[in-house]
Amino acid sequence: MKSEDKIRVLIVDDSAVMRRIIMTSLMKHPDIEVIGTAGNGLLAIESIKRLNPDVVTLDVEMPQMDGITALREIRKTHPSLPIVMFSSTTQRGASATMDALTYGASDYVGKPQASADPADAYRVLEETLIPKIKALCQRASGDSKKGISIKDRGAARREALAIPAPEKVTALPISQSSPSENPKVVRPEGRPLYPVNALCIGVSTGGPAALMKIFELWRTPLPVPIFIVQHMPPKFTTLLAARLTEIGVMPVQEPYDGQEALAGHAYLAPGGYHLELKQKGTKVLMYLNDDPPENSCKPAVDVLFRSAAKVYGQSLLAVVLTGMGYDGLRGAEDIIRSNGVVLAQDEATSVIWGMPGAIAQADLAEKVLSLEAIPDEILFRTNLR
Repeated sequence: MKSEDKIRVLIVDDSAVMRRIIMTSLMKHPDIEVIGTAGNGLLAIESIKRLNPDVVTLDVEMPQMDGITALREIRKTHPSLPIVMFSSTTQRGASATMDALTYGASDYVGKPQASADPADAYRVLEETLIPKIKALCQRASGDSKKGISIKDRGAARREALAIPAPEKVTALPISQSSPSENPKVVRPEGRPLYPVNALCIGVSTGGPAALMKIFELWRTPLPVPIFIVQHMPPKFTTLLAARLTEIGVMPVQEPYDGQEALAGHAYLAPGGYHLELKQKGTKVLMYLNDDPPENSCKPAVDVLFRSAAKVYGQSLLAVVLTGMGYDGLRGAEDIIRSNGVVLAQDEATSVIWGMPGAIAQADLAEKVLSLEAIPDEILFRTNLR
């Protein structure tokens, strides 16, 4: 592969050992080139100006200038440069990561211990960092190529991430077939506007910043309960719920098993557990389960969506925001079968147009909207009575 076609990466970490581990891992991939390293935030800013990388890996804790401060400075001059933060999985590290995602980091990776077995460190990087770098840079390279359609760019991203293309959806009538039969579905045209009794949101990469933007724009609580699946591990979801509560007008919490869902409240699936909804008389209760991951995710959007479709039917509104992969696609099919509505974030405002792109390309989205337009669309639909 020609050098100009490779993904050019700048590694920023104060540990020489960690810089070497990251560099060795990245250099195993012929489509990635490490163009430089830096030992602190100040050097990172200088290196970005001089080297113009395609993506930056940025450590959080560094001398002279830490990663959070550096990130805020970089965003002033490079608002769209993909930046992946490295942070520890401790409580302090999770809090710093949430700060980074709030200030514009594209994604994060749990930092492998430099003292750990090198094989384990390489495995962590291979399974987490490499796919994220490729996904973030696929969007940048795809958008710059003229004459390539949205569907072609989506196919290129799926190929890069070894993600199977969603099954082609054909025009068949909505039926009452059981989900296990997995019939093909189609979004009905000219669907009447039904009152919305619940909102489900599925989101992954770029999600915390997207959710914060949505929640801070609402001036009054929604008249329906909100259920959210954000792909994050434990500790991180707890902190995200607290941040959303702080900046918004609705309480956001991780639900407990058997808790009743209330209008004007938002419930965020805790990291490491799937969130399911069940009808009990006139109440809707939330349950957490420890079932295996779906789509390599736990919590998984599909689990929430398919259970919500059974409970709310045509009164359900679902929104799929920025994220890597295709989690939520099968659940969206269940929602459409139940005559619910699915909205998707557009490519231009998504950090990665994987999850919402899969919905849009399968023609399951009633509307594909910018992040800026989504809060008002939700307000309009949830206030229909």
